[in-house]
Amino acid sequence: MAEKKAKPTPAKKLSFGEAVSEVEDILAGLETENVDIDSLGEEVKRAVELIQVCREKLEKTDAEVRGLVAGLQTETKPGENDDGVGKEDLPF
Repeated sequence: MAEKKAKPTPAKKLSFGEAVSEVEDILAGLETENVDIDSLGEEVKRAVELIQVCREKLEKTDAEVRGLVAGLQTETKPGENDDGVGKEDLPF
């Protein structure tokens, strides 16, 4: 009797690292000489889904980081504090 595979975790519920690891496992399996042609389509479909989720997570993180960095930037000139006093003007 054929062994049934457990249904994989939905891609969106995986962490970035888990998704990348699964893609790597799929690719390693596809690189072997013993690729099961009956499951090839499903494997490729899963890899594409995982890659899309990884891309979304990267884009979201990129936007968050850019927003945080933008929040750190001020309109002061280099060498000035927020109060407009230059660092070289301070007695300490």
